[in-house]
Amino acid sequence: MPFCGNCGAEVTGGFCAKCGTPLGGQAAPGPVPGGGGQFAPGPGPGAGAQTAAGLQENVAGARCYLAGLITRIIFLVLAPYNQNPRIRFHAFQSIFFNVAWIILHYAFSIVIGAMGYELLGAMFAILTSLVFLVIGLGGFLLWLVLMYKAYNNTPLVLPIIGPIAQKQAGAAI
Repeated sequence: MPFCGNCGAEVTGGFCAKCGTPLGGQAAPGPVPGGGGQFAPGPGPGAGAQTAAGLQENVAGARCYLAGLITRIIFLVLAPYNQNPRIRFHAFQSIFFNVAWIILHYAFSIVIGAMGYELLGAMFAILTSLVFLVIGLGGFLLWLVLMYKAYNNTPLVLPIIGPIAQKQAGAAI
């Protein structure tokens, strides 16, 4: 029995009853013969709408957070990604999150530098090191959560920068 290459549902006839994709002779693999009911790999969890360039929307959204400003700018410049409001939202939110994280780090560094390590001694140095660790680890964990949520098509709109990113992307997520 053929299976839909888009959603994995059983296909009877020329079109998938679940998503409407034409069969076109490209059925997804069904049960493996002699495999005891095991299925061959098909579309994985989180498979979303595929863009014209080949990346699925959820994968492109997660990649917006991945590798610094380069991936964010690529997704804002290249068509068809720059025409998709969800991908644009993730790219803008990623840029704004990164800028806010850097500003927080440097603002805290300036405040600590102005207070002076000589005045308060080694205990102050240990406390500030712990605060820097918490800021860095917190930002890293939030970055991972943003990527995970984007991949699962459940975007996390951050409190202050999320609405700004929505406005820039032209989409309400």
